[in-house]
Amino acid sequence: MNFPSVNEQMDLLRRGVEQIVPEEELAEKLERSRKNAQPLKVKLGCDPSRPDLHLGHAVVLRKLRQFQDLGHDAVLVVGDFTAMIGDPTGRNKTRPSLTLEQTRQNGQSYYDQATLVLSGERLEITYNSEWLSPINFADLIRLASHITVARMMERDDFTKRFQAGTPISLHELLYPLAQAYDSVHLKADVELGGTDQTFNLLMARDIQRAYGQPPQVILTTPLLEGTDGVEKMSKSQDNFIALTDAPDQMYGKILSIPDALIIPYFKHCTPMDGEQLADIEAQLARPEVNPRDHKRRLAREIIMVYYNREAAETAEKAFDRLFIHKELPEGIPEYSLKAKEAFLVEVLREAGLVTSNTEGRRLVAQGAVRINGEIASDPNFIVERSKGYTVKVGKRRFLRIV
Repeated sequence: MNFPSVNEQMDLLRRGVEQIVPEEELAEKLERSRKNAQPLKVKLGCDPSRPDLHLGHAVVLRKLRQFQDLGHDAVLVVGDFTAMIGDPTGRNKTRPSLTLEQTRQNGQSYYDQATLVLSGERLEITYNSEWLSPINFADLIRLASHITVARMMERDDFTKRFQAGTPISLHELLYPLAQAYDSVHLKADVELGGTDQTFNLLMARDIQRAYGQPPQVILTTPLLEGTDGVEKMSKSQDNFIALTDAPDQMYGKILSIPDALIIPYFKHCTPMDGEQLADIEAQLARPEVNPRDHKRRLAREIIMVYYNREAAETAEKAFDRLFIHKELPEGIPEYSLKAKEAFLVEVLREAGLVTSNTEGRRLVAQGAVRINGEIASDPNFIVERSKGYTVKVGKRRFLRIV
């Protein structure tokens, strides 16, 4: 197989990464790969406890896709076995463990969404229960003998919890070892991960050496801030843009981000090169330039990654119609009122616009509900069957009561 030159590959792989450890080893592996016409095996661990992928996950997936485009093999390792341990990364308590059946279902969902970014070619999906489940107690002792407690306590999360007197269960210390053994079993050349996985990725280098293998090179990618511009993008923080969001949802969410995130999102969520990014950054520095124009371009670029140009243009027109021209969207769902009258919040709950009557009343109290264009102020508002209503909840949820 003909690979690009090492310099070409390194130039691409350096873009948008936080760290390559060590960079010279990556260049050496790429050189051997070219010489032997043998693709590198590039590993990415997948957390099956969070099967809904968003733009934050796509940062590392896009880097893995670059390896694929260069001719290397990508391996998605679904941590169905390690999910039963529960990785405490970034938390002060253990993540709840899952059953193998749950992790298999989530793993398939992860794969289906990941292939929105990755090519289906040169891609393998594996489950680490296949090689971790058969390990016996003697194997586990042998594996654990290669790492000291002091080395394990270098992990920032463990140190903070130990100093704070927060319990650390013994099985949690085995998580980095189990993840490291994945690299041993696969004979991984490279492993990717977010910066919050740095300790685990480095642990794999130590364990590979102990098992007589060349240590993998690690590439860490930044953690993308969510739409609030404060916290890491996360479903639990409700600041995420899902890879499976409809184009109009993506468009609206992207236009809501703080101006400070325009360049990071262009950099990590679109295929724009350094020269294009520098041009946008220079334009944003000019006081007469409205950042919203670049957000609109950003939204179109991101939608084109996951859909196409037509979907991006349609989403933009729908957004303008709704928020600039104040027109009602097309295809508003209808709810047929069967009783003579009913509380509005009950109708919203039954129609799926709110999850509970309590949430409906809270949104009314916040002024987030409009009836026929007017803000609803009464949480006990009653709708009548003899009248028609167009209800708006928040910015994008609509309902016609007929």
